[in-house]
Amino acid sequence: MVQAIKTLSDQVRQGDRRALAKAITLVESTRDDHRQQTVELLETLIPDASNSIRIGISGAPGVGKSTFIEVLGSHLIQLGHSVAVLAVDPSSAVTGGSILGDKTRMENLAFTEKAFVRPSPAGSTLGGVTRRTRESMLLCEAAGFDIILVETVGVGQSEMAVADMTDMFLLLLLPAGGDELQGIKRGIMELADLILVNKADGDQVALAARTTSDYRSAVQFLASRFDGWQTPVMSCSSINDEGIIEAWAQVDAFNKILSETGQLQQNRANQAKSWMWSEMAESLVADLKDDERVKALIPEMENAVLRGELPATVAAQRTIDLYKNSN
Repeated sequence: MVQAIKTLSDQVRQGDRRALAKAITLVESTRDDHRQQTVELLETLIPDASNSIRIGISGAPGVGKSTFIEVLGSHLIQLGHSVAVLAVDPSSAVTGGSILGDKTRMENLAFTEKAFVRPSPAGSTLGGVTRRTRESMLLCEAAGFDIILVETVGVGQSEMAVADMTDMFLLLLLPAGGDELQGIKRGIMELADLILVNKADGDQVALAARTTSDYRSAVQFLASRFDGWQTPVMSCSSINDEGIIEAWAQVDAFNKILSETGQLQQNRANQAKSWMWSEMAESLVADLKDDERVKALIPEMENAVLRGELPATVAAQRTIDLYKNSN
């Protein structure tokens, strides 16, 4: 098995996309033996990771994220970059199955030699960002991709999750006015390092211009996440390929400022520390659920909470106490 992991890691380093897909499948697995293999793989590849720009891209369904990413990715490849897209795919609330439609929606990019598109089921993780997306980013970096784009489902609290694992958070918005403008949550606006009003084409050009102006006024009253950077607001049209190069120029400027001031390195260090605690918390919960005595107690505690006989806090504490005493 050690030799198999070494072979896989060597293939990933060589940029073998099939090996990269296999490695990501491994890190997404919940099997105990696969988790151990994942640890060995990451330990081997970590020296080759981190040399990339990590960009989170979010926006409401229908805003045109996939089209934007395909056009942006094509431009980046022409500029000499290699692009990995980790598109977190929404899971069905009924079946739990993943729609996995992003690869279909990015046909041109998915089959380009310098690109790698990987849809991943969101599962039950907060906001649709998979628990293993962080590890998948490291694998893509080890494979030589210098631009990592993480697309989220754009609902719930996924924006916070993706902002916490990337260098820059890009928010795509639709041309809107009046009440629709008021509907954008302040918290999401504060996360954004770049705001793009997409679909500025056809009969929406004028509306997009007004929307862009309104958001420019709004962001002036919001605190920036990083010193020396004020969130730009621009319009673009992915379909007409307008404003995309200008948007990338802002990403370049952002990366330069943060690199020169040390904020990029500090942000990544803070993220790594946060990932460590997140991983420990999720692993401990998984171990707790696998404990045989806890498994036997859980139905009783859940029913007591459902019937109103026990506060949730008390039921949780009793379960944790049992787990502690059994280990």
